[in-house]
Amino acid sequence: MKSYALAWQQYHLKLGFPPMIMGILNVTPDSFSDGGQFFNPEMAIKHAQQMIAHGADIIDIGGESTRPFAAPVSSDQEIQRVVPVISALSKSITIPISIDTSKAVVADAAIQAGASIINDISSLKDPDMAMVARQAGVPVILMHMQGTPQTMQVAPKYENIIEEIFHELNYYIEKAVHAGIKKEMIIVDPGIGFGKTVGDNFAIIQHLARFQDLDVPLLIGSSRKSFIRKTLEKYHPNFLDEPNAIECGTQATVAVSALNGAQIVRVHNVFQTKITLTLLRAIQND
Repeated sequence: MKSYALAWQQYHLKLGFPPMIMGILNVTPDSFSDGGQFFNPEMAIKHAQQMIAHGADIIDIGGESTRPFAAPVSSDQEIQRVVPVISALSKSITIPISIDTSKAVVADAAIQAGASIINDISSLKDPDMAMVARQAGVPVILMHMQGTPQTMQVAPKYENIIEEIFHELNYYIEKAVHAGIKKEMIIVDPGIGFGKTVGDNFAIIQHLARFQDLDVPLLIGSSRKSFIRKTLEKYHPNFLDEPNAIECGTQATVAVSALNGAQIVRVHNVFQTKITLTLLRAIQND
């Protein structure tokens, strides 16, 4: 399995096996899993600190839901949601904060407040995003998505999903490098759940090794995605009555993603993920 050293500002991350844990903090009223739970800044800060105590290596903060068919929000509204949380957290924690946004003005405001990674699901679609990342000297996460959050799950279709995602991600990397972002500052995400069918998502996890050929760190975000629920509905519908069913499914995808080459896993439940990866490491090292 490949490993990478990512160094910038005061941070130095060694990305390899087991993968690092990126804890999700949605400061939104409408995210698909935890919308509204951490909309209050005080609750958001408390939850971030809890994730760090449980073993998070990165905190990923977003102020706009990217669930299927989600309504977009203005830049001003997004900034009002994320900046107070980032500003408060950056003064009290020692791990990097990632801003989950596709808007350059939001990314810039977040970086000024203390964020140090840009997680852009649109892969630099905003023409100013590359400039913000380049001038700040921060890592950028580039994700594959077919369509937009408003259209991506209408009728996703591929001829050869793995190769199509591979070549699009490679194009995004080249575009970023051409815009002045160093390749060693780029992370890619094949975009599980973003314009993908249930089978597509499983194919991505199964064939993660292919994306190692991009020669950049690989992030996987399968946490609590609908393909887990749909699979349980098909095979064990009664399991969905149990409150932890979707999280158990998430941990299965985390384990296989780790074994197949993911260097970062983006999750809602850091505690459960830390347990999964600790046991996985013990098994591999035995």
